[in-house]
Amino acid sequence: MTEKSGYTPTNYRTIRSRLAGVVVVPSAVLLVMWAVFSSYTLFDGFYMRSAASSVKDVTIPSVEAFVGLQKERQLSLVLLSDAGGADAAELKRQQQATDESVRRMQAAFTELSGGAPQDIVDRVDALATVLGELPQQRSQVEARTANPQAVYSYYNSLLDAGVALFSRQARLVPDAEASQSDVQSVTIFQAADWMSRAATIGSRGLLNGSFTPAERVEFARLAGAYHSSLDSTIPFAQEQARQRYDTLRGGVGYRALLDLEGRIINGDRDVTDQQWRAAAAPVHEELVGIAVQQAEDAANLGLAKANSRVTAVLIGSLIALLAVVAGIVLALRTSHRLVSKALVTRLNSLREDTLRLAQERLPHIVARLRSGEQVDVHRDMPPLDYGNDEIGQVADAFNTAQYTAVAAAVKETQAREGVNRVFLDIAHRNQGLVHRQLKILDKLEREEENPEQLDSLFQLDHLATRARRNAENLIILAGEQPGRQWRKPVRLSDVLRSAVAETEQYVRVKVNPAPDRALVGVAVADTIHLLAELVDNATAFSSPRSEVVIHSANAVPHGIVIEIEDHGLGLTQEERLQANAKLSNPPDFETMAFRGESRLGLFVVARLAARRGIKVELRDSPYGGTVALCVLPPNIVAPHHTATDISETMQMPVRSFHDEQHGHVEVHPAPPPVTVTPEGLAALHAGLNSLAPADVSPVDASVDEPTPAPPPPDGKAPLPRRKKRQNLAPQLVQSAEGAPSAEPVSSDRPAERIRDGLAAFQRGTRDARLSDDWRSEGAPSP
Repeated sequence: MTEKSGYTPTNYRTIRSRLAGVVVVPSAVLLVMWAVFSSYTLFDGFYMRSAASSVKDVTIPSVEAFVGLQKERQLSLVLLSDAGGADAAELKRQQQATDESVRRMQAAFTELSGGAPQDIVDRVDALATVLGELPQQRSQVEARTANPQAVYSYYNSLLDAGVALFSRQARLVPDAEASQSDVQSVTIFQAADWMSRAATIGSRGLLNGSFTPAERVEFARLAGAYHSSLDSTIPFAQEQARQRYDTLRGGVGYRALLDLEGRIINGDRDVTDQQWRAAAAPVHEELVGIAVQQAEDAANLGLAKANSRVTAVLIGSLIALLAVVAGIVLALRTSHRLVSKALVTRLNSLREDTLRLAQERLPHIVARLRSGEQVDVHRDMPPLDYGNDEIGQVADAFNTAQYTAVAAAVKETQAREGVNRVFLDIAHRNQGLVHRQLKILDKLEREEENPEQLDSLFQLDHLATRARRNAENLIILAGEQPGRQWRKPVRLSDVLRSAVAETEQYVRVKVNPAPDRALVGVAVADTIHLLAELVDNATAFSSPRSEVVIHSANAVPHGIVIEIEDHGLGLTQEERLQANAKLSNPPDFETMAFRGESRLGLFVVARLAARRGIKVELRDSPYGGTVALCVLPPNIVAPHHTATDISETMQMPVRSFHDEQHGHVEVHPAPPPVTVTPEGLAALHAGLNSLAPADVSPVDASVDEPTPAPPPPDGKAPLPRRKKRQNLAPQLVQSAEGAPSAEPVSSDRPAERIRDGLAAFQRGTRDARLSDDWRSEGAPSP
């Protein structure tokens, strides 16, 4: 925000978007709540499925490894008993089977650890640590150096670690029923492990012939513990597990096991190890099977509930999503209908009307004002009428702003018209003064006999001609027609020589022969002016020692082609494109003035070319420099036989602001043509003569010297005689011919004295062009 203006930048949205936001924001909040709830529920369902899958894919396969460890524990203790009734080969086979099942269990644990909670990972690591001691324990057992109690405790710790892992994993299942079933399967497996421990102690005691008090107490504790655990767990287990346990309890083997357990606890020495093993092994295997059955049923229950929950969540989420989307759509349609009817339609209409006024009517009115037409604002720009509400007040504000803009345009047009009239008045007055000056100079030149004075008059004549062209530049920039105009067609060669004569460095210009064509009178002045500007540009932007050549081609389908070629540094591609763009589409003079454009010559050429339909294009010269290509259209070309002398011209009325105020218009008629001798014609060409309405056109520097006429009979000195190529720069004469200069003549011959004076004048002008004063003056150029 700027403190001076008090303006705060804003970024207001549309009314429709704001009202839609009022509806969308609550709907979006509801949509976010739906997404959070659905995501949480889906996550719970997928997590439940993952947990159930881990029980089925990890826990159940691991039971085989732990059962193998139980058997290995029993065989190892039997081998370490005093009787040594175990077979070492049988123990070795059991160890190999256990190793295979342990590898499968560890692979399953590796997959489980990737996405399991940290406490599960910690328990898996603890189990792996205990398993790492298994090879050492086996070596001690095989060497029979191990402590039986230590071996027994090691295997117990290994199985306890597995039971702790399964128990923790079972409790992570989100569903209570499925989790409880998993816990029950772990409890049944633990009861089976207790029964295996009791069977191991029983086999060791029976093989040793007696039980130590500690062994008997441990046996009784373990037997009572697994029976108590099964009795409290099985009633709540899955149906298949209950049925298998009931079948087990009703069987003969289970009753025989119970009888042997009682006899061992009571100290009956008639029980043998074979009887005990035969009774304990089937019951142990069945209990393990019941535990596995319970685990499978629990896993299937968890998967079923997880799938059901995911399905229910997906359906419910989809229904909720459809409801939310339908609510949003309905709310948006309702708000859109209300907003469109109440606001947007009228605002859009106001916007279109305002844009039409700003982009079409207002510029048209301003253009008419600038062209000087009278404008009825209320008729041509009717006010916007949108009622008296807020929108109507905005329309009234637009009306006020547009009327203010029109009023400002009127004042600007009036001010511009006044400045333009003053501008034109000054230009016309300068033009009139220069024209009168040329008339006086022409009279003085015809009456002057002194060659030195005539030389000075020639210089003044040429400077006046350039001043006239500058005055015409001002008139052209102001958008009006210069005063000079020819009534009849003029030969093209005369037009080219007239254009060269109006330039400052005309001595450097070579005009090649032109085709036998003429230009219609109304286009002669503009064509001369256009070509003079281009020739001035060519001489100003090329070396003072170089030559500028004008080529004229025969008629082409699109008119007559004129080429002005210089040998300067040329233009860059960007500069050439910009210049051609201005030439083909002349910009507004006010725009050029606003941008600080200093090359007004291009603007003058573009204005004149657009007025007469002349195509002007700048191109690169193959010899270095630039070629200005001008195509004169057929509508300004006339047959050669219709041409008249270029001196037969008419000066159009010059109207000044002062004359308009007093009702007086000054008309400057063209003076009659002047007849001169061939020597005078040559001197006029070499003496900087301009072809104004009363002037005589210069002769090309490359034209042969005319035959001199004898001195007039009245005794007056003749005008200076022209020497072939004497108007060229000395360097060009030397490079073109290489011939020695004319031999000196005596001073008693007036013609030679005049020629020498003109040659000295040419050398002086050449030296002046190379001086700092000439550079500070500069040549008019685009």
